[in-house]
Amino acid sequence: MRRWAGVSLLAMTLCSGGCGSEVESGPRGHLPEAVRVQSAPEPLPPGQSGPSRTLLTSLQGKAVQLRARRTDVQRTDGQRQWLLELHEGGTVLARWSAVSGTPSSQNRDRRWSPGNGAPLPQGDYRLGPPEPWGNDIWITLSPLFDTSRSGLGIHHCNPGSGCLCLPDRSSLLALSAWMQEVELKTLSVLN
Repeated sequence: MRRWAGVSLLAMTLCSGGCGSEVESGPRGHLPEAVRVQSAPEPLPPGQSGPSRTLLTSLQGKAVQLRARRTDVQRTDGQRQWLLELHEGGTVLARWSAVSGTPSSQNRDRRWSPGNGAPLPQGDYRLGPPEPWGNDIWITLSPLFDTSRSGLGIHHCNPGSGCLCLPDRSSLLALSAWMQEVELKTLSVLN
């Protein structure tokens, strides 16, 4: 009996994933929930919580850029997921989840319709310094392109508005700390 138990275990090991017991794919080629294998979470960038002395020392004399981009991910609340990323060359120093626009305004004109709650238009913006805004922080965004949009900024909010909204305050505090330590003068909205 013991001998057969070892053979069965060996056969199961050799056949894993290919001995005639194929799992059918669900919609669009996705595996059923019970079969999905979760990958290890991606490590956080080194400056996610704000700049450290070591990181600042390594960045001396180097240009740091702030970029925002829309993703194809739709959150459960209907918002389209954005990423706000701090870069030095090809290195991502920090990456914060963000939203822009209301769920119902994602396809509206982003450049010419003030007050419609559309996401931020693509282009470059001058960054104002982080400043108190009630119990929050406000960072003014001044478009460096022709638009009728105004009153734009980065702040803590959820759900979003026509601004760039960081849904958790710790992300806004980390961004503010970066802005106080390095020369961040512009934000580029890539798409």
